[in-house]
Amino acid sequence: MTLNVDHALNGNADLELVEDALQRFFDEAKLRAVSVNATYLGLWEALERATAGGKRSRPRLVMLAYRQLGGTDFCSAAALAASYELLHSALIIHDDVVDRDFVRRGIPNVSGHYRNRALRTGVSPVAAEHAGVSAGLLAGDLALSGAYRLLSSMEVPVALRQRLNDILDDAIFSSVGGEVLDIEFSRTAVMPSIEDITKTAHQKTSVYSFEAPLQAGAVLAAAPEPVVTALTSFGRYAGIAYQLADDVRGVFGKESLTGKTNWGDLREGKRTALLSYAATRPEWSRIAPLIGSQDMTARDAHCVQSVLVSCGAKDYAANLATENAHLAVMHLASGGVPEALHRSLKRMLFSAISDVDSH
Repeated sequence: MTLNVDHALNGNADLELVEDALQRFFDEAKLRAVSVNATYLGLWEALERATAGGKRSRPRLVMLAYRQLGGTDFCSAAALAASYELLHSALIIHDDVVDRDFVRRGIPNVSGHYRNRALRTGVSPVAAEHAGVSAGLLAGDLALSGAYRLLSSMEVPVALRQRLNDILDDAIFSSVGGEVLDIEFSRTAVMPSIEDITKTAHQKTSVYSFEAPLQAGAVLAAAPEPVVTALTSFGRYAGIAYQLADDVRGVFGKESLTGKTNWGDLREGKRTALLSYAATRPEWSRIAPLIGSQDMTARDAHCVQSVLVSCGAKDYAANLATENAHLAVMHLASGGVPEALHRSLKRMLFSAISDVDSH
């Protein structure tokens, strides 16, 4: 997820504070790890590499809400924002394990690094893969516990820390629930309904990527409860809009921009609004045998893409993303969110889905 909110931050100063908080966290963790053994230090270094270089979208939302709602303790805000980056790292590392992926952004991920290292020692591919996924599980666990550790380091009143802890916990709880649904859908031949697709998008994407960061930033800034509620509702529909748009992008986007082949989701058989809609159309019988086939070719993928356009599935998913984006903004208008923050979030959201917006 890439969010353009730089214009609403204090230049790069806010993000530099987040980077400083993450650096301190890893420096302290590596000092603790080296006292255990060099192998453990290596795992922390792999986790640090996996966390580096991201767009910091979730920390940006924390800092955006906090700054524009009048917050002044930016050291605490940066620690809170950094905790959401660690949560993101944990979830994507574990997601790669679930998907049996060993590469992310074109380079070996944590599991891939450890698998490749094991292969170089001469072990069997099966043993090397086991070493890789084991390291991925452990690194994800460290990132997850690190998110809580960063949050607990904040010098804030106990009641406030508990509420922030509950927001983080709810984000994790929801994300795992959404992941379970996603896995279950991929195992069944029955295509999930649009309602099921949007429910999964809410649980997997909205809560931890939009709702929780905005809610946490607002709570830390002591914003009025109606504003906190409005931001939470905005986050729900913004996350759904973003996920729907990302699914369209995953099939029709330029590979140079998405960083992955635009038929990987089709070969995987990923359940999306595109496929859910297409499954209700007469043309579905032409492409159903191709969806989810590990033998899919580029020609097969082009055939599926053509049918998804001709049967209206692409326009349907793009329109649904836009509808959810408008619903998100409506909640800002009705919740008393300050105008500057309202404008920033609206601009950010429509910028994030603009390449698939059919209007």
